[in-house]
Amino acid sequence: MKNRYFLLLVALTVMIFLSLACGQKKAEPTGSIGSKAAEFSLINLVGEEVTFNQFKGKVIMLNFWASWCGPCKAEIPDFIKMYDKYQKDGLEIVGIALSSGSAESIKQFVDKWNINYPILTGDEKYLQDLANKYGGIRGVPTTFLIDRKGNIQQKWVGARTEKVFMAEVQKYL
Repeated sequence: MKNRYFLLLVALTVMIFLSLACGQKKAEPTGSIGSKAAEFSLINLVGEEVTFNQFKGKVIMLNFWASWCGPCKAEIPDFIKMYDKYQKDGLEIVGIALSSGSAESIKQFVDKWNINYPILTGDEKYLQDLANKYGGIRGVPTTFLIDRKGNIQQKWVGARTEKVFMAEVQKYL
């Protein structure tokens, strides 16, 4: 008789747990498609503060990259072309330099490559925390497409071409 009551109690407990767990909607993890993009406050290469809110209402391609990264360098010419062509339509390409040295050394790299879109940097600890808010950047380049409402719509890990990027970006311009 005790075993029956024990089994009944276990069964009821499991049923209650499942009904509570199944009824709850989980929030999307930060940095995943459909979630709100994490806000930031970084510095540009002339030392001015730049915040995520300054790009509000724009379609943002947020590119985590490094100056030593070959695939990152391969994307730069396409980003330059895309920025020239589509900035007037509301596209912002924002590069966040990871593990690339001082703002001065990043600026030298940017000048050498004639990069025309904003490049931001900051304290390494802050950059690591920001990368974690975007779901952890496991490799560079990693690029996020953020719509005009601030929601992440796409994530690319690894280098892509203008054609691949624009197939998605055009949906939000």
